[in-house]
Amino acid sequence: MADQIAAGPELLGYVREFSLREDEILRDLRLTSAELPGGETMQVMPEEGQFLAMLVAATGAAEVLELGTFTGYSTLCMARALPPHGRLVTCDISARWPEIGSEYWRRAGVFDRIDVRIGVAMETLGVMISEGCSGKFGLVFIDADKRNYPGYYELCLRLVRPGGLLVLDNTLFFGRVVDPLAVDADTVGVREVNARIRDDRRVDICMLPVADGVTLVRRR
Repeated sequence: MADQIAAGPELLGYVREFSLREDEILRDLRLTSAELPGGETMQVMPEEGQFLAMLVAATGAAEVLELGTFTGYSTLCMARALPPHGRLVTCDISARWPEIGSEYWRRAGVFDRIDVRIGVAMETLGVMISEGCSGKFGLVFIDADKRNYPGYYELCLRLVRPGGLLVLDNTLFFGRVVDPLAVDADTVGVREVNARIRDDRRVDICMLPVADGVTLVRRR
């Protein structure tokens, strides 16, 4: 059996036919986001959004933290998977994109579960730790600027509860992680966090070669 199957358009269509459960609200948000500058690159694939929702439900997380909102497709997926009393804190550097998503959050009936924090993410995380949020979150999704991934990882590891999950997106970074000529700050940040997680005995890990690379990290 082959170790890997290339997911071309035909096979991806098959996966979507037999697995994806994207309703009208999610589809409308995805298509709206795709029309924005860099929209198709910045938003998660719908299959990954569905995967995140399943992780929230499977872990029973009632408190979720997200770094990198964009227009809130993944935010909506995860918020829907929360229990009625659950809350999702999502952080972005600009209010411009989350404001687009807020319309769809309202349509889906989860607007009141979502707490948007605008500002520099490292500062936002520091404030949350100072406010006593350490060990509070059942799941953390990291999908913000890649150069700061090592710092995000360390702070988020403090914010997630023991047994909780960190999910890092883009950990293969378009294949640049194995390109010796790629020495830009974002690629270096991804390489550094991958190495740090590999050597971190505080956690269990699983890097998946799906989408642009998704790494699951379970805090012991």
